[in-house]
Amino acid sequence: MISIIIPTLNESENIAPLITSIFNYKKGALEVIICDGGSSDGTVQVAKAAGATVFIAPQKGRAAQMNFGAKNANGSILYFVHADVKLNPDFEQDIYQAINEGFSLGCYRYQFDSKKILLKINAFFTRFDKIWCRGGDQTLFVKRTCFESLGGYRDHFKIMEDYDFISRARKEFKFKIIPKNVIVSARKYDTNSYLKVQLANLKIMRMWKKGASHTEMADTYQKLLDYR
Repeated sequence: MISIIIPTLNESENIAPLITSIFNYKKGALEVIICDGGSSDGTVQVAKAAGATVFIAPQKGRAAQMNFGAKNANGSILYFVHADVKLNPDFEQDIYQAINEGFSLGCYRYQFDSKKILLKINAFFTRFDKIWCRGGDQTLFVKRTCFESLGGYRDHFKIMEDYDFISRARKEFKFKIIPKNVIVSARKYDTNSYLKVQLANLKIMRMWKKGASHTEMADTYQKLLDYR
């Protein structure tokens, strides 16, 4: 069974359409787990009404919330999804096929919900097998045995948790980039200029590679961008 784990914080506008689409695409056994970080906009109530199982994480932060969701999941495959992403309708078939081919984890390519040329160029690069082309927006599927053997995400990470986990996982397990797209929200680019976002991403990537603390990276990112 696939357990879809979605960390949330004030995502009431996005969460019901996402949950509804998952159940509409559903072909086999799966569960949808919302792990909330203390929303004040009704996200929890909306998610429950849409049919998801909801947990309130004891620790706020995407990494800690995803770990708590995984702890309470029943599936042998964990699928981590951001609340503002639209899944590929074939996700079940694609994930099982990748697992059957011997891959322990992987992601999709993506495209933005925007017609802006620069964002189309950005999305084009997600087909390449480079760490700087990765990110949580692409969604991440992983066998539970793989996830648990690595200790999951690092709870204390406030940013770059996906890059850290994928980097550790790829030292031991096969990683698959599914040659299809999920749809990613362009809201970060709508509230910041394209150049501003790219410069911020570049700075944080450099800080991460140099071993900067997660707190320092998170604080820097918040100062550079108007970002959730």
